[in-house]
Amino acid sequence: MDSVNTQAALMWPAYLQGFALSFGLIVAIGAQNAFVLRQGLRREHVGSVVLFCSVADAVLIMAGVYGMAQAIGDRPELARALALAGAAFLAWYGWKAWQRMRQASSLEAGQGGEGLRRSAAVAQAAAFTLLNPHVYLDTVLLVGSLGAQQATPLQGWFVAGASSASITWFSLLGFGARWLASWFARPRAWQLLDGLIGITMWGLSALMARHAITGF
Repeated sequence: MDSVNTQAALMWPAYLQGFALSFGLIVAIGAQNAFVLRQGLRREHVGSVVLFCSVADAVLIMAGVYGMAQAIGDRPELARALALAGAAFLAWYGWKAWQRMRQASSLEAGQGGEGLRRSAAVAQAAAFTLLNPHVYLDTVLLVGSLGAQQATPLQGWFVAGASSASITWFSLLGFGARWLASWFARPRAWQLLDGLIGITMWGLSALMARHAITGF
């Protein structure tokens, strides 16, 4: 009974770690987010675009976590090296977020041009998602290496948290575009968001470094 309660108590921290990490990585001014916002503003195949982006992220996250877990297996030194590298990357990412916070920028999506067929909209979403090399660094290597450090029963919760972050973000961006577009166009809003992302990334970096040093 105690072991069940202990495992239950660890589920939500694993879920929240996955959610915070994925959300911090995905929320950035870029072509994919601008495209989803554009489709949302046009109310054009929003569900299909949001579904594709969310499922693609979830599949890559699952491949990263379970693939990395299998790769490191009984290799504690490799696991430690990956964890320390991940901690360093998160610290750098947090610093970059704070650098962006000092600059005035915004996410804008043009509404001009002809409408897209559903197949064309999904194809463009696929291009923005899968042809971006950073998506593999983020989902497969970084999220995967951190998720692989979780105990085996908790890896599924970590994956669920990371995947739900993508679903939440793309749903907000696509279906809430009409209400959020003015907010996204404000540089101050992105500066505040980047500040929160920086703090989150530094916190996760510290947790990952501590786990690498003491958890193996």
